[in-house]
Amino acid sequence: RHLGLDPDSYPAKPREQGVAEMMVDVYSSFAEKLSHETLYRWHRMLLSHDRRLETIGAYRQHAEAMQIVSGRLDRPTIHFEAPPSERVMPEMERYADWFNKTGPVGAKPLPALTRAGLCHLYFESIHPFEDGNGRLGRALAEKSLAQNIGQPTLISLAFTIEKERKAYYDQLEQHQKTLDVTDWLVWFAEVVLKAQQATLDRVGFFINKAHFYDRHRDHLNERQAKAIARLFREGPGGFKGGLSADNYLKITGTSRATATRDLQNLVEKGALRRTGERRHTRYWLNLDHMEQRK
Repeated sequence: RHLGLDPDSYPAKPREQGVAEMMVDVYSSFAEKLSHETLYRWHRMLLSHDRRLETIGAYRQHAEAMQIVSGRLDRPTIHFEAPPSERVMPEMERYADWFNKTGPVGAKPLPALTRAGLCHLYFESIHPFEDGNGRLGRALAEKSLAQNIGQPTLISLAFTIEKERKAYYDQLEQHQKTLDVTDWLVWFAEVVLKAQQATLDRVGFFINKAHFYDRHRDHLNERQAKAIARLFREGPGGFKGGLSADNYLKITGTSRATATRDLQNLVEKGALRRTGERRHTRYWLNLDHMEQRK
């Protein structure tokens, strides 16, 4: 789930399953040249379940203007208008040719972060599909980066952009209207570096999780094991605000007296650390000693 490939053991929703399927394809075929069929295939993976769209697995064909809007339906704010549908194919011909020529073995190679930032901005500006352009544009940036470094990146690019969603759309809107995209490239490069660090943090978190269970698995009762699993499900960011006694009650369904004993026992074992006093007491996974083992 945390790397965007495996949504735990729960049944995947069609949207999640489509994204996972597309990203596996992105990683496994990263070295291949970009083609229209590649994009069509990804679009089918993403949106084959969506019955609202006129065209799935091909570029948009509708006569209406492709606009990015917000606000009221009767008085929308138009942020950007993409090329009309009849211009999409020639624009995408130029785009695919540019993408392939600027790769590391192409005729006009570009630096990794420059190419990834431009390929995303150019694609979003053409907006060639009815829907899914944002996800496809991020996939293209990951394909571009993978080609430049010679292996799949597995970075949390979509996750990081989602965390900076407002800044992302502000940057897109600003630089889809100008020929000077320097600030966009700087911003996008910073996001890629943040995504890389987020992935390193997640990998470290999973390693710490394995060490944690090696140390504590055989010393947890059923209630404690359930609460610990719930804390780990929150990922590197942890349980928002920390785990309270009331949280523990809801997770385990036990009595308050038992919850107090369980939590105290987890602190004594070194599985949790405690902060605050009385009603402000909170509990956190104790991964500090795991960090020291690295």
